Amino acid sequence: MKLSVIIPNYNGAQYLDQCLKSLMRQEEKDFEIIVVDDASTDGSAQKAMESFPCVKWIFHEENRGFAASVNDGIAAAEADHVLLLNNDTVAERHFVGELYRAVTKSEDIFSASAAMLKMDKPSELDGAGDCFSSLGWAFSPGRDKPEREYRKGREIFSACGGAAIYRKDLLMGLGAFDEEHFAYLEDVDLGFRAKWAGFRNVYAPRARVLHAGSGSSGSRYNPFKLRLTVRNQIYLLYKNLPLWMLVCNLSHLWLGWLVKLLFFTLKGMGADYLRATAEGLALCGKKRQKRLDFALIPFGRQLRMEAELLLGTIHRFM
Repeated sequence: MKLSVIIPNYNGAQYLDQCLKSLMRQEEKDFEIIVVDDASTDGSAQKAMESFPCVKWIFHEENRGFAASVNDGIAAAEADHVLLLNNDTVAERHFVGELYRAVTKSEDIFSASAAMLKMDKPSELDGAGDCFSSLGWAFSPGRDKPEREYRKGREIFSACGGAAIYRKDLLMGLGAFDEEHFAYLEDVDLGFRAKWAGFRNVYAPRARVLHAGSGSSGSRYNPFKLRLTVRNQIYLLYKNLPLWMLVCNLSHLWLGWLVKLLFFTLKGMGADYLRATAEGLALCGKKRQKRLDFALIPFGRQLRMEAELLLGTIHRFM
């Protein structure tokens, strides 16, 4: 088969049924579906098993997070390409085929990210691939913008794991998703590693899904999501930037941290932000072996990465 579609599910009773139905309507038929249920307690898996007997299932006895769920799905996948899809999405009819065509256009393409449209307002984007900046921020440049402005394919920093396809051999060679993240920024971390290895990530605008957003965590801003995002941001920087880049961008990183602290303080979550920062720094100390060996990465590639992060900062405020 051409590809394996992997859906991590945690308490997705409100969404999973319509997500699976949209996959049954795909123009491309040569794929399998694997749902990894991450210890749901709402009966979503049991209900879907009765309605979709063709789906393969993996069950976790405890909630292990997005990264572990998709890794288990990837390990069970039979195809050479794996497509990750959030349970709170509805895929348009050409979605699977368009993502597959995008990732197979060139041997140096590692991943392709779909156009994620807002479920309640499809004329606006929820995401169009991810970007990273010298402020230490990962962001989606298309979020909240008109969908019509993002109809051209382009190279991106990393694919959003909510609706993206990857080459399985390269993904496994890069070490798959880092389960230390649990959830959030694990896709940016993987995109970082792919770029350090010399591969490209692209945006496929004709692969479109409707996305409810925060289907598992509950909202865009909440203490659970804040804790993991801030912790993982610090861990990601520690893993993926050589010392000289950390030093060169120190003023930017410090500014980015202060701006976010102010932002979340105004939302009443300043203490949560500080605790997450401390947790991220502690995690870096425990996971020193996770840092890449930058001596093996050509210095020219490191310079190009530095330029891309600086351009990402400019792009963030355009």
